[in-house]
Amino acid sequence: MKRTSVAHLNSGSAKAIDVVGEFWNLLIIRAVFMGVTRFEGLQSDLGIARNILTDRLSTLIEADVLEKIVYNQKPERFEYHLTEKGEDLFAMMSMIKKWGDKWLMDHGQAVSLTHGSCGEVFVPVMACQHCNESVTGIDDLSLGRGPRWGGHTGWDSSHEKLMDPTNGSPEK
Repeated sequence: MKRTSVAHLNSGSAKAIDVVGEFWNLLIIRAVFMGVTRFEGLQSDLGIARNILTDRLSTLIEADVLEKIVYNQKPERFEYHLTEKGEDLFAMMSMIKKWGDKWLMDHGQAVSLTHGSCGEVFVPVMACQHCNESVTGIDDLSLGRGPRWGGHTGWDSSHEKLMDPTNGSPEK
């Protein structure tokens, strides 16, 4: 069953959720990040029905998150690789893993990530790209109207958090 789209909202997060928010899509993306790129491997590792996998792969290809690459001519077989757009989901996927490991894995991580440069276990953190200061929550930020502001964002009732971009004070 297809779910209702939220792409009508004027919001980057709503549009992203419309593409990757379905749980099979996220699990497929995670598997491809981990090197599982063939249909049979995805189907087996995830325990997903073939028709659902076919549908979700088509959705992710149409959204330019995955690309389909022929690896065998006869019979024709494909691998699924992340596009640049798909690779940009790594930070989000890492944060979802961090949250799940902290709040849902009673006996520790099932999989750990090791940083290649230093050899230490990788735990993602959010930081400002300008000053490199850690950002731990929404209270470290202020919301502002972006260049595509026009209402119907799903944040419209958050006016007390929206900042006037001209002077940094809360908008009325």
